[in-house]
Amino acid sequence: MDKIEQTQILDVAQQMADAARATILPYFRQPGLATTNKLQDGFDPVTEADRAAERAMRDVLAMHRPQDGIHGEEYGQSEGDSGLTWVLDPIDGTRGFISGTPTWGVLIALSDANGPLMGIVDQPYIQERFIGGFGIARIDGPHGTQELRTSTVSSLHEATIFTTFPEVGTPEDKAGFEAVASQTQLTRYGMDCYAYALVAAGQTELVVEAGLNAYDIQGPMAVVQAAGGIVTDWQGGPAHKGGRVLAAANADIHAAALDILRQY
Repeated sequence: MDKIEQTQILDVAQQMADAARATILPYFRQPGLATTNKLQDGFDPVTEADRAAERAMRDVLAMHRPQDGIHGEEYGQSEGDSGLTWVLDPIDGTRGFISGTPTWGVLIALSDANGPLMGIVDQPYIQERFIGGFGIARIDGPHGTQELRTSTVSSLHEATIFTTFPEVGTPEDKAGFEAVASQTQLTRYGMDCYAYALVAAGQTELVVEAGLNAYDIQGPMAVVQAAGGIVTDWQGGPAHKGGRVLAAANADIHAAALDILRQY
């Protein structure tokens, strides 16, 4: 892929994020927003904001990149012939969205068979956009445009760890997370995709999660890796298909956390 196509892809990704942002914001913190539960046992909400945002992003792709495949949370998969797939989560953190917290985000990744090549984590309400890939690692937000660079903290005892637990994951998943968290300085919960953005920004060192789908992780994964971090599964293998995920700021802290998680 040459620089011209990379630039065009980044432009299309930005247009998608803009379209999703404009679609979602009129729904946020509005009374009477209808919510549908996708699960019979448990609670996995979806709203019209989720669906409308994915449709808006798909419309951009239909205009500019019809040759690519799409894997979206709300409308499934469609095949392309380019060998590239856009992986979309229109609102990652719908529980936070319906609760009024600004920690949800729009996730966009462009991937090949080996994982994401670039990604975006966009938080429309506070107007922060984290972009990673093709030699770029930056945030565009209220403080302007700044480079993303992960933390150099290398000791678990000095680290901050995030997760969506204790609400998500099996008892064994939770035990694995708690084994790592017990060695860290600070534990924070319920941040969804925004936790990964904070790893990329150097604000925190670890995210440990389980039960993820590809569309939950590929956008954040690209951003974290572009900023200098490492994202794997709990055995140190590829994480782009989801499941159990460890995102770490650097190789030292990744190795320390992985040494614990491998036992689970």
